[in-house]
Amino acid sequence: MQLTGRKSWTLMSLVLVAALAGCTSTSMTRAPVEDRGSAGASARVDPATLPGAENAGKPGYYTVKAGDTVMQIARDHNQNWRDIARWNNLENSNLIEVGQVLRVVPPAVASASAPAPAKPPVPVATQTTPGVAPVAPAVAVAPAPAPAPTSAPPPTAGADDVDFIWPANGTLVAGFDEVKNKGLGIGGKAGDPVLAAADGRVVYAGAGLRGYGNLIILKHNNTFLTAYAHNQSLLVKEDQNVKRGQKIAEMGSTDADRVKLHFEIRRSGKPVDPARYLPPR
Repeated sequence: MQLTGRKSWTLMSLVLVAALAGCTSTSMTRAPVEDRGSAGASARVDPATLPGAENAGKPGYYTVKAGDTVMQIARDHNQNWRDIARWNNLENSNLIEVGQVLRVVPPAVASASAPAPAKPPVPVATQTTPGVAPVAPAVAVAPAPAPAPTSAPPPTAGADDVDFIWPANGTLVAGFDEVKNKGLGIGGKAGDPVLAAADGRVVYAGAGLRGYGNLIILKHNNTFLTAYAHNQSLLVKEDQNVKRGQKIAEMGSTDADRVKLHFEIRRSGKPVDPARYLPPR
């Protein structure tokens, strides 16, 4: 099981939600992606004329592919889908085009990454004294730059580490599998409390992701996201801040064959085994 809307990313956010292995499907429809360059279209569109084409390939931008949704793109880049829509002036966030280039980082971040322009050299004036031959100006010697390190220093160890707790008290009914199950299955009874595994912000709360039922996604920092699926009811809303151990949902069986919580941890957008980050029971 995984949380993307496209099958090529086999967990937002934008918003932690790919092909959803191991779950039954509902009749939820995906946000449309218009491919005006596909076979059967009345005319093939030049990619250079699509919105944002001038930014294709630049850091902080993403080129839309067939099957993409704004929500899935936001989740893949650890952003809120509303921010993606705002940064790109999308009047209808449910309609994007194949080949369209979207900004996926805040404008301030993109601007900060641009190199600063080089400063022009300061001219040195030649001084003369009556009756004395001109003296060549002294050459201004800039301080020698410090030698560059042979390699960049490693980032501070554990700078973004999160102290997770178990999100439910039930028994483990499914383990992590990189192909078939992107998280853990925790059994229980309908209505059992589902807890926030760590402090964070709600970047998704709803039932729009096929195979996950009522789903909550929390963003803990720039590295970690967690997802809580198949809930009976959701007790928090998007953009709400929550505390570690806070009850955020009630366990259920939406889009599942039994009552259980499907719990995922994503590190830099990639699913990891939650058992490596949770305390021993």
